[in-house]
Formats: sequence, structure tokens, C-alpha cells
Amino acid sequence: MAMRWLLAAIAAFGLTGGISTAFGQTSAEDASVTLQGAGATFPAPLYRKWIDVYTGMNPNVAIDYQAVGSGEGTKRFLANSVDFGASDSAMSDEQISQAKAGAKLIPATAGIVVLAYNLPDVKGTLKLSREVYADIFLGKIRVWNDPRIQALNPELKLPRQTIALVARLDSSGTTYATTNHLSAINPEWKTGPGIGKVIDWPGNAMMATGNEGVAARIKRSWGSIGYVEYGFAKRLGLPMVYLENRAGRFVEPAPESGQAAIAANVDLIPGNLRVFLPDPEGEGSYPIVTFTWLLLHERYEDSRKGAAVKRFVDWALTEGQGYSAEMGYIPLPDAVATFARAAVNAIQ
Repeated sequence: MAMRWLLAAIAAFGLTGGISTAFGQTSAEDASVTLQGAGATFPAPLYRKWIDVYTGMNPNVAIDYQAVGSGEGTKRFLANSVDFGASDSAMSDEQISQAKAGAKLIPATAGIVVLAYNLPDVKGTLKLSREVYADIFLGKIRVWNDPRIQALNPELKLPRQTIALVARLDSSGTTYATTNHLSAINPEWKTGPGIGKVIDWPGNAMMATGNEGVAARIKRSWGSIGYVEYGFAKRLGLPMVYLENRAGRFVEPAPESGQAAIAANVDLIPGNLRVFLPDPEGEGSYPIVTFTWLLLHERYEDSRKGAAVKRFVDWALTEGQGYSAEMGYIPLPDAVATFARAAVNAIQ
């Protein structure tokens, strides 16, 4: 119902058109404009692809994006030290109230968080139930040949090897998405470690910075398992766990199963575009899926920068979505992209 309301609002107010030209012509306004952005590592490969393509077509625009994590990106955005931020955990109402120039949360893409692991002698598909992978994170299952893991994978010869959890050291939206899911499926996690961008992990977790750092640490650590954005695991050739979803099916981690999760739950998206799907419904839905947001100021004192930000983000929400799938991300549903463009158009 929420998404149907969004579409009605778009039609009623005539918001399906392109970005306003109030800032003037591109050639004049974008001369030698440099935009600074910082934030989430989760979408960083896609954002860098967008930047390469867009600045190649618009050589008078320079865009620098620093993948410093969602927490640091939000901090820099609120301090007005960047022209745009990026976060996988959006922003809270309290944070939005601290934005001196206002804040617009613009969903830019979506993706899945996978559990990647390093067991080179184990060949085949590793499946973990909701109860089992929650207990691994809780530190209650400590060895790979634990009877509960082995019962789910009778065809695999699992080693008597200690499970080494790899987690994020920095303030992370990927951590937020993962712990939001764990809290939704496991009461002990919800009342214990809980939801957050920084977590006091049970046991002796190995810590790494950024999605790239977690993936690299898993790659070189035998017996490890960790949570990471799909594309990072894919690029390093890391095996990924088939996770049990809400419907009781073990789902292959892939952009297609993430897209199925969003498609099955698109009507839950509210008017402010801040939606989380901690345990999505749907037979083919992958269980850990998240949107990721660009954080834009509602008002830009420098009109040239404001115009340049608006044009770049509008391009990302239209032509830029065509690069999402090849990079391992999930293109925005058309209705979400349309409403996001309307939000960008309202920026002054």
C-alpha cells in the first residue's frame, strides 16, 4: 500500500519529469566543479563506476568519493565537510534534525550481504539454517563439524576446525543490515548484542575495516566466516553460504535472489524512502538484503555544486542503474527510482 501511495503522489504532483533547470545550463554551471563525497563501502565499487562513466561524459565535473564506512560518512555529512554522504543504514530522525542544511535520503541501489567463508577442502554447497548461523554469530557454535552444521550438510566432510568470525571494525552500514536481520530472527541476539553499526561481537572475532578488508581477511584465514557485500566476495572468489530464508528455503546468494526479496516487499516502502527489510517474505527471497542511500543536503549554498549534485544523482537513478547488475547490485524498482528522482528535484 505504501508504494501505491507513492505512485499516486508522483502522478498527482507531476513529479515524473526530469530534474529542474533552475540552476541553469550544464556547461555554464558545471565548469570546474569538484564534488566531495564519503561514506558506505558496501556500494563503493558501483559508485566508482558511476563516477568514472559520468565524469568521462562530463569532463568539467570532478567527483571524489571516499569509502570510509557509513558511520563516518554520516558524520562528515552532518559536519558539512562533504557535498554528499552515503550510508547503508540511512539516517535516524535525530540525525536528520542535526543537518543544518537539511537532509534528503535518496535510495541509490540495493544489494545483499552474504556469509563468505574459507574452507578450501570442503567441496560443494554449504547450507546454514537461521538458528545455526545466528548461533555461530552468538559464539554458541564454535567448530565447523558441529553436529548441527553437519546435519544440514550430510554430503560434506566438514573439518574439526575452530570457526573464526570476521567482522567490521569501523562504523558500518553492512554491520547494521546484518545485525538488523539477526535481531529479527533471533530473540537472544535482539536482547543481547542488538542492532548497530558498531557491535561488541561475542567471542574473539577478527576485525577488519571496510567490506574490502573483511573479504581480504576471510580470503587469507582458513576456517573463517564473515559478512560482506556480495560483489566483494564474488570478486575474490570466496564461497558463500546458502542461507535459509523466512519461507524455510535455502537460497543461493545472488543478485537475482536479492531482487526477488525487494520485488516481493516493494509495497512496504514508505513515503520517506527509508525502508529496511530485515527478514523479507517470499519463497525465493534472499534473507539479508538492504537498500543503500545517498545523503544530500536540502539546500546548497554553492548553486553550482547543488546543480552538479542533482544532475549526477539523477543520472545515477536513470542511466546509472544499468550498471548495477553487472557490478553485483540490484537495480532500484522503477517506482522507487521515480520517487527518488522527485526527491532530488526538490533540492534547492
